[in-house]
Amino acid sequence: MKQYTRALTIAGSDPSGGAGLQADLKTFSALGVYGMSAIVAVVDENTVGVTGVHPIPVPFVEGQIRSCIDDIGADAVKIGMLHSSELILAVRDTLAPYGLKNIVLDPVMVATSGDALLEDDATATLRDELIPAVSVITPNIPEAEILLGQKISSQDELPDLARELGRLGKGLSVLLKAGHLDGENLTDIFYNGVTGECLHLSSPRVATCNTHGTGCTLSSAFAAWLARGASLDEAARKAKEYIAGAIAAGAEYKIGHGHGPVKHFFNQWE
Repeated sequence: MKQYTRALTIAGSDPSGGAGLQADLKTFSALGVYGMSAIVAVVDENTVGVTGVHPIPVPFVEGQIRSCIDDIGADAVKIGMLHSSELILAVRDTLAPYGLKNIVLDPVMVATSGDALLEDDATATLRDELIPAVSVITPNIPEAEILLGQKISSQDELPDLARELGRLGKGLSVLLKAGHLDGENLTDIFYNGVTGECLHLSSPRVATCNTHGTGCTLSSAFAAWLARGASLDEAARKAKEYIAGAIAAGAEYKIGHGHGPVKHFFNQWE
């Protein structure tokens, strides 16, 4: 019998479909991966902003993770919004016995709309307890500033800062996203924590407000390619190509009254 390539997302739910686990599952499917989800919170949000967050009880989150991995298994795990220290520690400890190699963490702290998604006391827990237990992190500029405790103002700083972020964990790889910087091109930096080398991943900047869920989508694409057996460098390149294509295709559409989504199935839909 054939076997699926499998990926699990541990994330919050976005009812408007552009971010969170909905974006993750769309990305997995678009890239040929069987997607599973452990829901950590039901979020009341749309393209305009976040109205409320209803946390799922932590033991129930732990149960969802075990149910998926014990039965189906996982070739990669993507972790998204974790709103509390208790939840962060629980996710780390639940995953630990499985010895999974491909764990991609999107250190979500602030939504595209600017709304805070992480409790204040959980930032240190995320940095000190969860990040050392994962393979890859995918921070944007504001998230990197929080993790490093310093402002980032120029593209030239990014390679050194990506390396510095890599020191938060043993063999930790970092995809540092440049979208919040100015310039006609977006040049993300991928620091490979195994080889110690940096890749410069560039794409043209697209004039669009449809950027809801871009971080979720990129990290899920990274996890999907790792699940499919790609190397770290190859997964970073392919994930960058995918999000660039999804943003460009999504810019042609008008959905909602705020930040619309990217087009996850741009390679499949006419």
